[in-house]
Amino acid sequence: MARRTITFDEKIKKAEAVVASTKAKYDAALDQLEKLVTKRKQLDDKKVLEAYHAGDKTADEIVAFIQSTHKQEEQNHVIHL
Repeated sequence: MARRTITFDEKIKKAEAVVASTKAKYDAALDQLEKLVTKRKQLDDKKVLEAYHAGDKTADEIVAFIQSTHKQEEQNHVIHL
């Protein structure tokens, strides 16, 4: 039995099909990831709002706490030469 030789054009067409299929899967996975991240953000927002309503701190106190914590984290990550 003789083996059939695959031409470069056939190899290119096959590779293009693989790339197209892979891109479609990538796009679908990226879309799913974006939806999940959005949902997590919504749940986090809801959780924070519920905690705010259940607590006795003002919005200004909460914002000041978050900002001070963020500044401390930034200072801890600064590399001193």
